[in-house]
Amino acid sequence: MSTLAASSSDAQTPVAALDAALRTATPHEIIAAALQAIGRERLAVVSSFGTESAALLKVTADVDPAIPVVFLDTGHMFAETLAYRDQLIEILGLQDVRSMKPDAAALAREDADNELWFSDPDACCRIRKVEPLARALKPFAAWINGRKRFQGGLRAAIPVVEQDGARVKFNPFANVTREDIAAIYRAANLPQHPLVASGFRSIGCMPCTSRADAAEDDRAGRWRGRGKTECGIHTVATSSV
Repeated sequence: MSTLAASSSDAQTPVAALDAALRTATPHEIIAAALQAIGRERLAVVSSFGTESAALLKVTADVDPAIPVVFLDTGHMFAETLAYRDQLIEILGLQDVRSMKPDAAALAREDADNELWFSDPDACCRIRKVEPLARALKPFAAWINGRKRFQGGLRAAIPVVEQDGARVKFNPFANVTREDIAAIYRAANLPQHPLVASGFRSIGCMPCTSRADAAEDDRAGRWRGRGKTECGIHTVATSSV
């Protein structure tokens, strides 16, 4: 179904139709449909290997463990996240995990002191996440991510399938509940991210991630005290970077 990846306006019709067809499908059914529509060589999963990532990765591995998985290694990740990534790769048998780092020249030019996260977090996210993801996704026509509507904010109304510039984006966990995710963890005996026990509910880069209590939104600990709620990979079309 290569027309799904076309950049012209006529690509909106098949994407909308696919979204309608998968609106009530399970995550497994959505990923299987994405694989059938796009093909393994043109489809990637993007994972932060964060607090709930194992659920998406488990379902992906059940469909096809050879689907490429992209991890953005920003240079500011918790050591626990990197160890968790390696643990899940082994447990789930993921066959093609690609760790993408920021461009060294961009870091030297814009963040030589590693303090851009403090002075301009949007610019930091751009060079450490948005631009590396755009590079990582160049071979692919579509990508899968783990956003959920229950996370709130800009995620509260996400569709199951949407257009992302010239690419298609699948959100197979859009309509799952916290209980659904917990059930996947229990059924597969999946390990939690090691920082969950310390009160971290959403985990990104170390300088911009803090603990959050149960009364707060899941992502309250991200960029705390700032007006920022997203890193940009879901708010900037990957084909426009």
